[in-house]
This record gives sequence, structure tokens and C-alpha cells, in this order.
Amino acid sequence: MATPHSRRHFLRAVGAYVALPCLGRAAAAAAPRRLLAIHVPLGMMPQFFFPKAGEASSPYLDLLAAHRGHYTVFSGLSHPGVDGNHHAGQCFLTGAPHPGQPTFRNSLSLDQLVAEKIGLENRFQSLALTVKNGDHYGDSLTVSRSGVAIPAEASPQRLYRSLFVAGTPEEKAATMRRIEAGGSVLDLVLAKAARLEKSVAPEDRARLDQYFQSVRELEIRLQRSIEWENRPKPKVDYPEPKDIADANEVIAKSKLMFDLIRLAFQTESTRVATLSLSTFSVVPHVPGVKNETHGLTHHGNEPEKIAELRKIEEAQLSALVYLLQALRDTKEAGASLLDQTQVLYGSCLGSANSHSNQNLPVILAGGGFKHGKHLAFDTTNNTPLANLFVSMLHGLGIEADKFASSTGALRGLES
Repeated sequence: MATPHSRRHFLRAVGAYVALPCLGRAAAAAAPRRLLAIHVPLGMMPQFFFPKAGEASSPYLDLLAAHRGHYTVFSGLSHPGVDGNHHAGQCFLTGAPHPGQPTFRNSLSLDQLVAEKIGLENRFQSLALTVKNGDHYGDSLTVSRSGVAIPAEASPQRLYRSLFVAGTPEEKAATMRRIEAGGSVLDLVLAKAARLEKSVAPEDRARLDQYFQSVRELEIRLQRSIEWENRPKPKVDYPEPKDIADANEVIAKSKLMFDLIRLAFQTESTRVATLSLSTFSVVPHVPGVKNETHGLTHHGNEPEKIAELRKIEEAQLSALVYLLQALRDTKEAGASLLDQTQVLYGSCLGSANSHSNQNLPVILAGGGFKHGKHLAFDTTNNTPLANLFVSMLHGLGIEADKFASSTGALRGLES
């Protein structure tokens, strides 16, 4: 087995050798494919979201009329075994069953699988982002292979600076020290694991090999961090934003995050992003809204509460319209950014009023698919939402027969 010193020397040498060809391929490539997954933890009222049988629109979807040929709406989808009401939010992109149970362990999220395949040549393999007030279930949609949630960035200003602002020499030196410190810790861990390897029982060999693979992946990520730290960041014609202090400005904060995601895609800083748009614990600054959103979702069919909640959800969908238009208006290689970006928008709550995790509200926009349809599946015996994920993987050029609870690709979504 190679020593930590020789391994580190090898990684540096290999990294220096392969970096420039990767950059050349990225520069020459026309219109790369991308993924943006957006989760609204408190869902949308089904009576206004889902089209009626034989129809392609609804009161909520009428707000997206300008983009009707650019999205598909689904009914009758859910994650089998994903229950636990609000706990389900952390499983939107994983499909891991029974969140909230003491034995629950999450699994790899869709975005991280995609990032492993198409995100390796970018400064950021993926971005995990959130708009929130306080901490709630599913604030981050991004989950590693080991089942650990990757913390989501809530500050637009920090995000902008990490994407587009070059650090001072002192900041760069501090970053390099953190990277090298991470490498040193890995050396120590790997040395202990190497000693353990000599005495490990045969039945534990596979687990130890998986551990070594994880360490190797971390080493490569550290090397990439070193490489990117020495490359200039892209310049954009967009001023550095200030964080919005008022937590109730959820619509303005959502649009600000949308702007930065578009810029991150446009500059090839990343090709994969997730965004949780939480309205827990806020009274959104929307005309006619006076009450906290979560309380309104438990409306008990009271007309006044339903009317107020509808204003909030319509404002959220209007923000989605803003994003879709911005992506359509951004051109690259003869296409729009929306043509090259899969935008998944939905929730793990089918009805927040009853805490149902069935018949989830889901929209898929862009990404080169043939859109303009309502794909309706059995609203009682739901089709796995992960079937849609398999189709999305195929649309990104990623070979996959299965993801989570999928039973195949989703019929009707051929590109």
C-alpha cells in the first residue's frame, strides 16, 4: 500500500496533468445539461394545483400559461413507504422510507448521483441552497452516499462571494490551510484503516473496501479544491447582493436565489443545484396575508384560511414563472438555458391539511423533454416518483435502470 506522502504526491501530479484537458473540454462543449430541484415543504393545495381529468391546466397552473409548452405536470406520484408527514421533506430526492422513525437512515439523493456523473469539471460539483426561517425538516435536499444531509447555504451574499468574488491573499491562504488540514486528517485515518486491514474478518472486507473508496473520493475532492482555488472566478454583470434580513420576504428571497442559480449555471460554476423554499414560521409579505403559513395549511376547510393560503401559494408559483422566464431568456449555443436545464418543482406533501404524503404535486420543466402535458397516474395506487427520476437521469445522458423505489422509467415522458 502506498504511503500517505506518496499518495498525496501522486494525486497532485495527476491533478496537475488532467486539469487543463478537462477545462478544454468544458470550454468546447456545446450546451451542457443541468439539473435544478426545488422543494416547497408545505406543498400546494391539491384542489387548485391538479388539473381535472382530461385537462392540462388548473387555477394554479394557469399562472404558468406563458410556459405551458415547456413543462409537464404530474398526478398520482409518490414515494412508497415515505411517510411521517413533514419528516418526508428530507426524502424528496432520495425516496428513503419511513423518515422520522428511530431507525431511519437516509440514502443518496438524486442530485448527488447526477453531480457524480456531470459535475466533476465544475468549480462546485453541486450547490445545496435554502430559503428558511429557523430549522425544519428538509431544509437541505442534498444527501451524501453515506446518508448524511449536506448543509444548505441560506445566505445569497455568501453564495455570490463563493461563486464570483476572489478572496484576498489572506483568505486564500486560510482556505489552503483548511484544505491541507483535511488532507492530513485523511492521512491519519487511512493509516489506521491500513493497519486494520491486516486483521479484518472476511465478512467485513466489503465494508472496508467501501470505506477506502470513500476516502479516495475525498482525496480527489481535496485535490480539486486545491486546483480551483488557484483559478480565477468568473466575472458577472450582477452586483453583489445583500442578504434580506426580513424572514417574511420569502418571495423576494426566492427570486434572489433563482438569480444566483441562473448565474451559476450560466458561468459553468456548477451544473447541479437544489433549493428548499420553506414558508415555515413566516407570514409572507403577500397582499392579503396576515397569518403564519404553517397554521394556514391546517385550514380545516375554512374558506378564509384557504383564501389566504391560496395567495401565498400563487405568489410562490409566480416566483417560479420568474425563474422559468429568466432561464428561457438566457441563451447559449443556440438554445435557451431552460432547454438545457431540468427544473423539478414539487413537494413531499400531497396535502398539508391532512399531512398526506400521497399524490404529490410535481412539475418538471425544461431539459429537452416534450412538454405541455398532464401525465395522470392512479391517485390511489400511486406510481413511484422515483420512476420520474429514472427518466430524468436518462434525459441527462446517465444510464440507470433503477433509482430508490423505481420500477422503471416513467411512461409518457419521452424526449
